[in-house]
Amino acid sequence: MNALHMAKTAYTTNSAPIRTPRGTEYEAFARVTHRIKSAAEKGRAAFPELVAALHANRQLWTMLAADVAEDGNGLPESLRARVFYLAEFTVLHSSKVLRGEAEAEVLIEINTAIMRGLRGTTEAA
Repeated sequence: MNALHMAKTAYTTNSAPIRTPRGTEYEAFARVTHRIKSAAEKGRAAFPELVAALHANRQLWTMLAADVAEDGNGLPESLRARVFYLAEFTVLHSSKVLRGEAEAEVLIEINTAIMRGLRGTTEAA
């Protein structure tokens, strides 16, 4: 790479987009939700895939619960409480799905609603 080329491209836009915290959260939810949906659609044959996807979802929700439980969290108290409740529900419902007592659909719906909120829209993400 020569100096002329470096000078021409020094202030051009980077090809990799810069993500906001909301964008990063959205991407995390999108990935894990896709994994759950894909595994659930495949049925019993993809049980190990479903287990891994539900584990990743639990990890995501556990991180969110820990974040909203922090004193310095800037979200309104009522929203923090709702996120914490959803994290608890997700963990409990995931256990039911793994035992074959429930379907994963409600987890997909919750994650999709969170994604809509992160995008600031009311339509399906």
